[in-house]
Amino acid sequence: MAAEAKATPSPQTGQRSLAEVLRTVLAPVGQMLVFVIGSAVALSLLVTLLALLQIGARPDLLVRTWTILPQVIIDGLVRGFLFATIALGYTMVYGVLEFINFAHGEIFMVGGVVGAAAALALATAGLLPAIPGLLFVLLIIATGMVVSGALAVTVERVAYRPLRGAPRLVPLISAIGVSLVLQDVARLIMTSTPLGFNARFNTPDFGPPIRLFEMNLGERPVPVIISPKALIFVSAAVVMLVALNYLVNATRLGKAIRATAQDRSTASLMGINVNQIIALTFLVGGALGGAAGALFGMYVGTVNPYMGFIPGLKAFTAAVLGGIGNITGAMVGGIVLGFLEAFVASYLSLFTGGAFSGAAYADIAAFSILILILIFRPSGLLGEATTQKV
Repeated sequence: MAAEAKATPSPQTGQRSLAEVLRTVLAPVGQMLVFVIGSAVALSLLVTLLALLQIGARPDLLVRTWTILPQVIIDGLVRGFLFATIALGYTMVYGVLEFINFAHGEIFMVGGVVGAAAALALATAGLLPAIPGLLFVLLIIATGMVVSGALAVTVERVAYRPLRGAPRLVPLISAIGVSLVLQDVARLIMTSTPLGFNARFNTPDFGPPIRLFEMNLGERPVPVIISPKALIFVSAAVVMLVALNYLVNATRLGKAIRATAQDRSTASLMGINVNQIIALTFLVGGALGGAAGALFGMYVGTVNPYMGFIPGLKAFTAAVLGGIGNITGAMVGGIVLGFLEAFVASYLSLFTGGAFSGAAYADIAAFSILILILIFRPSGLLGEATTQKV
C-alpha cells in the first residue's frame, strides 16, 4: 500500500476534491488493466514465437496454438483474480504490522465452507431453484465475509496481539499453528455434519456459458466462451479492489490505517486507537478472504478443509511478486502469476509433444519465472523500498 501513502490532500483545504478521490480510487484499476493486457500480449507473443520455431517439423502447431489461446487467456485471468483476491488480505495485514499471516489461507477456506453451508441450507429448504442468481451471490458473499471477518479478528486478538512485542519468528510460528488448528476444526465440523469432507457447493442455474466471439482458424470456427460463474468471480474481484482503494484512500478509517502503518507510536499520540485499527485491518482482510473463498467455492463446485493451503501459498507469492504492502501490487502479482500458470499448464504439453504434462509442471515453471523476476526486482513489480509501509 505504498502508493496509497503518497496520496496527499489539497494544501489549501486539507481535503481532496471529488476528482482527486476518483483518480486515486480508480487509477489502480487502470494500472491493473495495463498489466492484464501487457501480460496477455507478452505471453501470447512468446507462445506464437515458440510455435513458429517448430513449424518446420510440426506444420499444424501454429494453428493449434492460436486455437486455444483465447481460452487460455480467460483461464489465466480467472486464476489470477483468485490469487489476487486472497493476496489482498495478506497485503493489508503486512502493510500495517509487517507480519505474514499464514493463517489467511484458512480464513479463505472458512469463507468457502460457510458459503457451501448456506447454499446447502437453501437447497434443503427448497429455496435454491427459485432464488435469483444475483441474490444468491450476494448472500453467500455476505455470509462468507461476516464469518471470516469475525474469525480473523478473533485470531488476531487471541493468537497475535499477545505476541506483538515478541521476536518476529514467534508470531510467524503462531500463525502456522492457527492455520493447522483451523484446518482440523473445519474438518471436524464438516465430517460431523451433512456437508461432508468434500462438500458440494450447490448453486442455482446461472445459465449456459457466454459466447464472447468466434475465431475462424482453418476450416472450423472456434468459439471463445466464459462461464457465468467465472464472469461473476472476475467482476466481484474488481469491485473488491475499487472498494478497498476507496476505504484506504478516501475515508477517515483509511487515513487511520495508513497512519498506523507509517508509525504506530506517533499515530497513538495523535489519538488513534492502534489496537482497534489493527483489529479493523484484520476484519477487512478476513472479510475479503471470506468473500474470495465463497466465490471460489461457487466457481469450482466443491470445498474441503484443505482448499486454502495451496491457493493461500500462491496468493502470498502473488503479494510478494506485486510488492507486498501494495494493494494494487497484490492484484497485479496475482494476475501475472495466474497467466503464467495457465500458459504453462496449457502449452507445455503441446510444445513438448506430450513429453511433459503442463498441469504437473505448471507450478514449477511459474515459480521459476517468479524467482527470476524477484532476482532482478526484489521489491516486486509495484513495490518500492522494502521499509515503506501502507
